[in-house]
Amino acid sequence: MPASCLHPTIRDWHPAVSGWFTATLGEPTAPQRDGWPLIRSGRNALIAAPTGTGKTLAAFLTAIDRLVQQGSALGDRTQVLYVSPLKALGNDIQKNLQAPLAGIRARDAAVPEIRVMVRTGDTTASERAKMLRRPPHILVTTPESLYILVTSDGGRAMLASVRTVIVDEIHAVAGDKRGAHLALSLERLEALVAAGPGAGRLQRIGLSATQKPLDHIAAFLVGRDRACEIVDIGHLRHLDLGVEIPKSPLEALCSHEVWDEIYERIAELITAHRTTLVFVNTRKLAERIAARLSKRLGEDRVSCHHGSLSKERRLDAEQRLKDGKLAALVATASL
Repeated sequence: MPASCLHPTIRDWHPAVSGWFTATLGEPTAPQRDGWPLIRSGRNALIAAPTGTGKTLAAFLTAIDRLVQQGSALGDRTQVLYVSPLKALGNDIQKNLQAPLAGIRARDAAVPEIRVMVRTGDTTASERAKMLRRPPHILVTTPESLYILVTSDGGRAMLASVRTVIVDEIHAVAGDKRGAHLALSLERLEALVAAGPGAGRLQRIGLSATQKPLDHIAAFLVGRDRACEIVDIGHLRHLDLGVEIPKSPLEALCSHEVWDEIYERIAELITAHRTTLVFVNTRKLAERIAARLSKRLGEDRVSCHHGSLSKERRLDAEQRLKDGKLAALVATASL
């Protein structure tokens, strides 16, 4: 594809990458248009934009282009680290990267294979050993698993070659203990990369929903005495919010009658919509509500999702939700 047909922000990319993007997606979205020049220059960046605006691809595609540009010199080294506070989001990212990676490689036989792997608490011992023997180019993990990696000999050896770290949903952890824990792990990673082969520099990219004040989120992302560029594509979406209260008087403990009213109302709302997520505070409540709704809507149309379920059951529920096979998924913060 002639360079003149490409958007200015991707004209200097590898032809397979820029060609795939133009043929598949066309014009860059606002987060991509404003974020790519900053990321391309190597600067730390925080991209704040609503869901569905392409900010994840804004972070990843430049990193993928750098991997592709290495060609046959691309070794078995982890160069891109993606950190998500949610396991389910990490699993999504691994799957969602397969299409662009396959599409890019299909455009040029000389493009090397770029491997993506997930390292979380669900990763089996054999899978962990496999990635230590042959590290993936892109590693997807959680804050807790990152801590384990930067404090173990095998993990440190794998992460020493990282050059880009992408922290997704950073606003979700910026103000709590998980955020403090993550900030410490990022500083350890920074020191590890600086002391590693070639005394490399770590580029930090944060992805956030619209949050205020963004400069606080940016400071959390990069730490002290480091600059961070902010790409703010925030705008308010229309939200249809409602507070539902049972008709019966509320008491300290809900009676069976009140719970029946709650179940019936939730079932009505689920029936009125295509797909519904029901979030609850405890695993026990997730199981109970899912069981009650299954009786009303059908066992094959309702499922639950929480941390005590096996990896296979959680992944099955996530996939059925994406495929539109579930009318409702009752979940804790695990989703």
